[in-house]
Amino acid sequence: MAFQAPVTVLQANTKRDTGKKAQYGNIMAGKAVADIVRTTLGPRAMLKMLLDANGGIVLTNDGNAILREIDVSHPAAKSIIELSRTQDEEVGDGTTSVIILAGEMLAAAEPSLERNLHPTTIIRGYVRALDDAIKIIDEISFPIDTNDRQQMLNIVNSCIGTKFTMRFGSLIAELALDAVQTVMIDHGDGRREIDIKKYAKVEKIPGGAIEDSRVLRGVMFEKDVVVPARMRRKIHNPRILLLDCPLEYKKGENQTNVELMREEDWATLLKMEEEWIQKTCDQIAAFKPDLVITEKGLSDLAAHYLMKAGISAIRRLRKTDNNRIARASGATIVSRPDEIRESDIGTGAGLFEVRKIGDEFFTFIVDCKDPKACSIVLRGASKDVLNEVERNLHDAMGVARNVCIDPRLVPGGGAVEMAVSHGLAERANSGAVEGVEQGPYRAVGQALEVIPRTLAQNCGANVIRTLTKLRAKHAEAPDCTFGIDGNSGQIVDMKELGVWEPYQVKVQTVKTSVEAATLLLRIDDIVSGLKKRDKLAPGQSSKPQMDDGENVDSEQMLAE
Repeated sequence: MAFQAPVTVLQANTKRDTGKKAQYGNIMAGKAVADIVRTTLGPRAMLKMLLDANGGIVLTNDGNAILREIDVSHPAAKSIIELSRTQDEEVGDGTTSVIILAGEMLAAAEPSLERNLHPTTIIRGYVRALDDAIKIIDEISFPIDTNDRQQMLNIVNSCIGTKFTMRFGSLIAELALDAVQTVMIDHGDGRREIDIKKYAKVEKIPGGAIEDSRVLRGVMFEKDVVVPARMRRKIHNPRILLLDCPLEYKKGENQTNVELMREEDWATLLKMEEEWIQKTCDQIAAFKPDLVITEKGLSDLAAHYLMKAGISAIRRLRKTDNNRIARASGATIVSRPDEIRESDIGTGAGLFEVRKIGDEFFTFIVDCKDPKACSIVLRGASKDVLNEVERNLHDAMGVARNVCIDPRLVPGGGAVEMAVSHGLAERANSGAVEGVEQGPYRAVGQALEVIPRTLAQNCGANVIRTLTKLRAKHAEAPDCTFGIDGNSGQIVDMKELGVWEPYQVKVQTVKTSVEAATLLLRIDDIVSGLKKRDKLAPGQSSKPQMDDGENVDSEQMLAE
């Protein structure tokens, strides 16, 4: 029994990295992803040109948009790319910073791993540093009055100053601010609800100049009335009725067979159908609406009756658009014509109009009294430009929303990172952190310097001199707000330059990057090459089944 055969637990085609090898692999992946977006930080940012899956081009310097298009195979790289998406959904800005910081935090752990420190010790140091960093950011931050429009514009401008649209002046900042203030609902006691995703819709129409973009006090969508020649296309102060039921005779589910014995029964059947539609249209007309909008279908006969009553109708509208119209005009969406009440009719809109822009017809429901929903119309030379403007606008709205919800600011241009870095070093020197955790604790402070360093790199300044000067400035005065001017590479007081960032974005960036680094450092085993479990049920083909509407069966046979 001396020569025992080796026992293989995993299958032959599986690849397994354990221990240090797995950790170094993760650190390398983090660095590689950070290097992709490093040049897109700051006002002197480079653009990236990407070919997407459909062969279209994406021109952008938005960290999230770049990483969304990139296909990576390393599992750690995938989880880091996920960070930028989380950041984008959570606060809308700081997607590039988060990736660069996470990559740097991982790289900062490398010397500690080489000295054979246990990953959990490094993580303890990191977590302590994160708590102290947030305390330091709290000390630097200061409140702001969200009703001061000029100050709000400055904040949004400084946050999108790194983007493509900065050449159009404060246009995007004004659009974002108007949109956010339109959809904001104040619940009192300091609580505010701002749902940009649902109620501020961006409509891109190629053509015209970017300066023609504006925020509508109401809603716009790409639809025309059902019978263009006979229905009114412009109505002042319309009474609007919103439905989410079809205005056509209900057809039977699946297939319905009707057996008729006499010729007259056929006429009766048709008459019943007509009478049902007429009754429904009469119920609607009794409330004297000027405009009926339904999410479902509307038959020719119903259109005829509505036309006779002088009512304009629009059919098959998206549910999200319908919800926006309800918010803007004060209407309630009704599910059945029998249940319509006077209070369901929306009277908040000032004008309903169908306009032709280019080759398409667009419906505008605008000049609302107190719209809590809006459409942002973007005009521009080409689709690529419009897509980039939309991405920038999304970031700008995120920033405006954050400041409205948490009205605190911190200085930008790497000033916060430098102040936190200096503060952590001071605390480590004063003996606040003892033992082996001190190394990783200091490493977090040094890793934060990557933001000012990258800013200096991207505008071609002398990195070592600039950073040494900046360190000296922060060492002289504890509450220093000096940072790097991303355009010139000079060291400037951010208060005078007016470059601010929302507190929430900054804290979220630091938290996300440190937590991601601690998560990846905890991994000591990577197993890849597992087989997919895709056994087909008997009788199923490997080809995807296409439904063309003919072979749809609502109770399809399920595999046992």
